[in-house]
Amino acid sequence: MSDPTRTSQSTRHATDPAAAAARTPAAAVAPTIRRPRAAAFRALLAAAALTGLLLAALGSPSPAHLLTRFTVQANLAVALVSACSAHRAWTGRRPVSPRITGALLPFLALPALAHYALPADTTAFTLPEAGTPTAAARVIAPQLLYVLTPLATLADWLLLTGPRGFRLSCAWQWPAYPLLHLAFALAFPAAAGAPPPTVATALTLALAICLLPLITIGIDQVRPAPRLHNNRISPQGIGPLK
Repeated sequence: MSDPTRTSQSTRHATDPAAAAARTPAAAVAPTIRRPRAAAFRALLAAAALTGLLLAALGSPSPAHLLTRFTVQANLAVALVSACSAHRAWTGRRPVSPRITGALLPFLALPALAHYALPADTTAFTLPEAGTPTAAARVIAPQLLYVLTPLATLADWLLLTGPRGFRLSCAWQWPAYPLLHLAFALAFPAAAGAPPPTVATALTLALAICLLPLITIGIDQVRPAPRLHNNRISPQGIGPLK
């Protein structure tokens, strides 16, 4: 039985263009698609998230304790993933996995909903009260972390990525860490740096944690494809330049 991974003698020594293309791996002839506009947008998104985190740290009496807050963790993840995505879009490399970028959407929406829907409850999913009454820590930082970065991440998803990139398995993978964080805040409120949420607040947060990934995946399945720049070289086989 012949080995399909080996090249036959006739193909190996052929010199015509079709046989040469058959011997050439697809990765060797695949064009490099650079997306400078997407790279610039994602770099600005990373800068906005880092700015909000810096302002929140300056207004906190104990900046190290901010790392236990889900808002800080989600925005830190956005900054890192957006910086990596910007680099890959600028250099034309393969984009970050949708399993990672898609998780940022419910991760950012959750603290924003907790901040605006449950304003009277200070939980481990929101920022603590600013230690100093500065405008930057009291006004600008929440606007960056609760409004700008979630909306910018949503715009990145809707306008700069193709649809139907999420899988149904993400519906139970994405809520895993927020549910663990909620359980940690209930069991160890002192370590979480926030008072334990009430039963009603905990149930509301758990319901939002489970529903947000389902809503995100559902929207991804029906949303139209954005108008992205098409590849100038045909992606299938050998063909003329478009």
